[in-house]
Amino acid sequence: MQKTITNDDGEHRVIPKPVGISVVAVCSLIAMAILVLHENQFADPQDELLKKVIACTLIVIANIVFIMLYDKLTVLPVELWQNRRLIWKLSKNDFKTRYAGSYLGMVWAFVQPVVTILVYWFVFEKGFNAKAQAMTTGLEVPYVLYLTAGMVPWFFFNEAVMNGMTALLEYNYLVKKVVFKISILPIIKIIAACFIHIFFVCFMLVLNIGYGFYPDLYWLQLIYYSACLFIFILGLSYATCAIVIFFRDLTQIVSIFMQVGMWATPIMWDINKIPAQYHIIFKLNPVYYIVNGYRSALFEKTWFWEDFYSTMFFWIMTVVVFAIGALVFKRLKVHFADIL
Repeated sequence: MQKTITNDDGEHRVIPKPVGISVVAVCSLIAMAILVLHENQFADPQDELLKKVIACTLIVIANIVFIMLYDKLTVLPVELWQNRRLIWKLSKNDFKTRYAGSYLGMVWAFVQPVVTILVYWFVFEKGFNAKAQAMTTGLEVPYVLYLTAGMVPWFFFNEAVMNGMTALLEYNYLVKKVVFKISILPIIKIIAACFIHIFFVCFMLVLNIGYGFYPDLYWLQLIYYSACLFIFILGLSYATCAIVIFFRDLTQIVSIFMQVGMWATPIMWDINKIPAQYHIIFKLNPVYYIVNGYRSALFEKTWFWEDFYSTMFFWIMTVVVFAIGALVFKRLKVHFADIL
């Protein structure tokens, strides 16, 4: 089978199904080879073997599912690529019109998160006398920097998930248009949230420089971790935006999970303050990988591949979430226009 892609310039390209499967298979083989050859001299050999077996098994299962559901799983990426220029235009328009009519306009998009960070910093550092956080390298980081490195990715996650979930409801007049590709609506809301995220990443970096933490190559990993979070949110949004049309209470449920998740990630406290046997519970949260990655890039000066198993777990989880989101969206979208 072949899948035809038409780009924005009207050119047609044909991507054979075997090529797509082969690329994924090769990437999976490389990942498994790295996984098998990776050795942690400080870990228990039996635990290491168990982790490798589980990870390799999950990769094999993911490949089998991908082959069986190839056409269904590749529909969304193909449509997004076809409409990439339209997505960019609509994303900029969504961001501009969100605060249209207010005197300060887009300024409000940046004021609330900054005020939130200042309030938490004042309460914890001044009120509860929170001290500088000690990293695994022994470096002590001022609490305001530690807090900001956790809050910045969380703000993006919270806003993008909530806006992505309600994308179809907000643009319901486009959903009813037969010729419009409604699959681009969730990514429009997420890209719009990216504009604010970029501002706060810059704000965070300037704050770090002000405290004497100067740029280096490790800071480039913030691009990687932001991309990780973007893909994870996109997969999650395809499932939630489809389900919320039939179950409107989902918005309230997700809002509650967000409130709990901010404390369970953790963002405002150090995971090393609780017994080690409970760490695994918090590390199962994919956002923990992102928050910890931001702090590692800024303060601990480690590369993302050094935290090998956490990286593998995050990407396996992301692929699974994206696959489920794509299937749910494809299965339910035929009913969207009738319900809305």
